[in-house]
Amino acid sequence: MSTTAEMLRTYPKDLGGIDQEALSTCIDACVECAQACTACADACLSEDMVADLIKCIRTNLDCADLCDATARILSRHTGYDANLTRATLEACRTACASCASECELHEDMHEHCRICAEACRRCERACTELLQAL
Repeated sequence: MSTTAEMLRTYPKDLGGIDQEALSTCIDACVECAQACTACADACLSEDMVADLIKCIRTNLDCADLCDATARILSRHTGYDANLTRATLEACRTACASCASECELHEDMHEHCRICAEACRRCERACTELLQAL
């Protein structure tokens, strides 16, 4: 059981019928994706052809920020706002799809882009699954 799942299990109030497994999976995917995107952006900055990776770097950093914010918002349940949660998940899902698509353009030359794209696709799926469960 992940720390995320343990923390959700110990929340003292009812989570309002939210699928705890989907929620936990999504939070963990967001955290993992934020880390992968941050590391990918840093690796891109170390590449010899960094000018060719400017859009990838920017997309990585935007995605990392949205994933980080989404994980934090999903981790708070007191005063829950379903509309804000849905909007946040939609934005995160869009950022992950965009970042994955950009990284996939570079994955043949840069393994860090392949790994990042995979993390983004997992997070995109997790956001979609949680949206469907809400």
